[in-house]
Amino acid sequence: MTGNIYHGQSGLPFSSALRIYEPLEAFPEKQQETLRAAGAGLASRAAVENAELLASLGRITRSDGDPFPTGRTDLVRVVPAPARRAPSAAAHDGAEPGPGTAAAPQAGRLLYCPSQMVLRAGLAANALMEGIHGPLAQLLIPEEQRDKHQERIDEVRAHDGLSRVHTRASTWGIPFSWFCLFQESDPTDVVEAEGHIVTVRIRAGIGKALERVSYAVAHLALAAPDLDMLEDLTQLTEWLELFHPDSAVELDYGGVADKVYPDDSPLDVRLGIECLAEGDMTGAAAAYRRLASRWVPIRQLARAS
Repeated sequence: MTGNIYHGQSGLPFSSALRIYEPLEAFPEKQQETLRAAGAGLASRAAVENAELLASLGRITRSDGDPFPTGRTDLVRVVPAPARRAPSAAAHDGAEPGPGTAAAPQAGRLLYCPSQMVLRAGLAANALMEGIHGPLAQLLIPEEQRDKHQERIDEVRAHDGLSRVHTRASTWGIPFSWFCLFQESDPTDVVEAEGHIVTVRIRAGIGKALERVSYAVAHLALAAPDLDMLEDLTQLTEWLELFHPDSAVELDYGGVADKVYPDDSPLDVRLGIECLAEGDMTGAAAAYRRLASRWVPIRQLARAS
């Protein structure tokens, strides 16, 4: 798969995203018309990514000092719903379909992930204010601009009734907890341009993702209850449970894919959890070493000059 996106991203932090795509009926009626129009237009994924990047760069160079999105050009990502297996003769006889059984797509059914930049920017600003860099953040984002943006958030919530944030973002690496949602057999798109991997996207049905994260939580709760990752997984489970059962989850590596792909992180995380559950500390340590050798150098780039 080829694409022409993220040009001009050189020098920017690696940014990855975990997104939820929901069916149209999961959204408020007022919002469905906008989403349906986005689905009918079916702008290429490359166009959506480029538009979002250019908009973000435009915000930080505004002359009025307001870094927040206005919401007037909020974008929507659209993907086909995951295929469902067609019943086979063997299935009618009570046997499980074999690996070669054809999969029947849900014809014309689409799933939607709104960018929600107004809401997400507000949440990010609040987190920044409450963090260790709060005093610096107050200088960079004046109170007047924060109050102005709160009015935008109130307007968006009044119009769309938004209560679920469909996107989680991470810079300079992917949280290990996210890999628990996916397996190497899940549908994967590798997007390349000019000899480089632009991004890798892995998708799974939300039902499968919840089963996998629940498995990880159950095993870690018994084997390593003090592990920070257990808290991350618990929060991830609570987030996934907010969405429609026919949704899909997507891990978008972003620019970091060119540094780490092919990537065995989903397998290594799963093996590490299984080893902990079995009391195999040697195996768990080996899995962690593989993950660390892959991701620690990426995270160190955040402090590189």
